[in-house]
Amino acid sequence: MSKHTLSVLVENKPGVLARVAGLFSRRGFNIDSLAVGPTEHDEVSRMTIVVDVAESPLEQVTKQLNKLVEVIKIVELDSAQSVARELLLVKIRADAATRGQVLELVQVFRGKVVDIAADAVTVQLVGNADKLADFLRIIEPYGVRELVQSGVVAIGRGARSITDRSLRPVPVPAPPAAV
Repeated sequence: MSKHTLSVLVENKPGVLARVAGLFSRRGFNIDSLAVGPTEHDEVSRMTIVVDVAESPLEQVTKQLNKLVEVIKIVELDSAQSVARELLLVKIRADAATRGQVLELVQVFRGKVVDIAADAVTVQLVGNADKLADFLRIIEPYGVRELVQSGVVAIGRGARSITDRSLRPVPVPAPPAAV
């Protein structure tokens, strides 16, 4: 098994996320990471899905995803040909005695302090999974009070876009008729 990152363009409609996630669930695949957000087109959303499966079952899943009416396009992103990032917000114990050391580590990892309290510092860090894991390992002795981490978002390198080829038109509902 190996990790695969899928970039999936879908219609921006209620229930699409549930149908896509349900397809993976029915196949018995665990989604390692899932991030959904808007695109440059208001009627289209992008899902970045990281899943750990063998090549053959992944092909079956992508074929089934393509059958969903709301799925516009699916691209598997190669790690060498794409940029992937995650966001980490972490609240670290930092009293007056340890605050300087914590702030130095944040700076080394190019993080940003987003909140300071008397006995804690909240930090924002963006990077790949390895960078975030390294940071957490190093600050663990200070004490992690709370953390939240986003899923992976990824985009292909270079000038070409997933939307370069024309998107199929997304039907726009007609306004209700005046009575």
